Amino acid sequence: MTVLDHRPTDPVPGWLPGATAPRTDPAPLLPDAAPVRVLGTADLAAYDPELLRDLYRRLVVGRRYNQQATTLTKQGRLAVYPSSTGQEACQVAAATVLAPGDWLFPSYRDTLAVVGRGVDPLEALTLLRGNAHTGYDPRATRTAPLCTPLATQTPHAVGLAHAARLAGDPLVALALIGDGGTSEGDFHEALNFAAVLNAPVVFLVQNNGYAISVPLTRQSAAPTLAHKAVGYGMAGRLVDGNDVVAVHQVLAEAVERARTGGGPTLVEALTYRLEAHTNADDATRYRQSEEVTAWQEHDPILLMERQLRAAGLLDDAGAAAATEAAEALAARMRSEFHAEPQLDPMSLFQHVYAHPTPQLIEQQAQLAAELAAEADR
Repeated sequence: MTVLDHRPTDPVPGWLPGATAPRTDPAPLLPDAAPVRVLGTADLAAYDPELLRDLYRRLVVGRRYNQQATTLTKQGRLAVYPSSTGQEACQVAAATVLAPGDWLFPSYRDTLAVVGRGVDPLEALTLLRGNAHTGYDPRATRTAPLCTPLATQTPHAVGLAHAARLAGDPLVALALIGDGGTSEGDFHEALNFAAVLNAPVVFLVQNNGYAISVPLTRQSAAPTLAHKAVGYGMAGRLVDGNDVVAVHQVLAEAVERARTGGGPTLVEALTYRLEAHTNADDATRYRQSEEVTAWQEHDPILLMERQLRAAGLLDDAGAAAATEAAEALAARMRSEFHAEPQLDPMSLFQHVYAHPTPQLIEQQAQLAAELAAEADR
């Protein structure tokens, strides 16, 4: 029985005549007992070598992007930066499985996925610099703004996907969320709506073990977060989040299932953030250095490079080319962030509502008066 064929055909024993019997057989919806892995298995040989090399290059460039953004934060050029160092495989896979017409709904830690969608690397950081509500056009890039409130992007993804289907647009929405966000009501409401509406949406939970300082064991007693899918009537998948090929495979399957009418999927990727939650966080207060060291041995770049070299798909020249591309991006970030942007405070009131509220109009007038008075001094 496949995921798409999970409704019982025979009467369910023990249910009284006329009573509401279970509408879904849960067995096909359950995630695998162990996370899906490709690296280190014979399955790797089936993949396109060009795809594998591209995924590796994106990992290397993404790591350097995270490092440079973190440095810019320490220099005061970014207000805050939630690094995805250690989670690059999830970010890269999420960006590369989507078609140009699909939509990405990122959280605040997903700037790398946003860049992977083709958004300019500097524009992706505009919000975190504190310069604007968002630095790119969501409609043009098919990428929602970075979402700082936890999990509120998940019902947005469902609503857009459902509306698109009603309009005959065969797009898929992919919503990214952290393990901490799964404790929010918005997440559960989104899953329920998605399953009931059979919406073409995929949820990717990047389980990095901590909601800031709170470990997963203090958030959920479920066998895995992927098991939560069954309660809503959708498929759950569990994948090694540091195996970029496995994440790409599982997400690609989920996206295709959604696009062809198979409904939503909840994917849990087991990963780890090697850096602190943000530059304002002291991770040493809640986790041991031994834990971090152990996860460094499962670094997504290290895993991928070992496998590609062993398979003869990557040599020193190829690795050097990826590093060169990463350094070129870092140099551009340093150069362009050196200049102070010219900002218009009145732009704060643009693109908030299609029709501004009376309160917003009042605030706009107040700020305009203050700016005029300051200019007359």
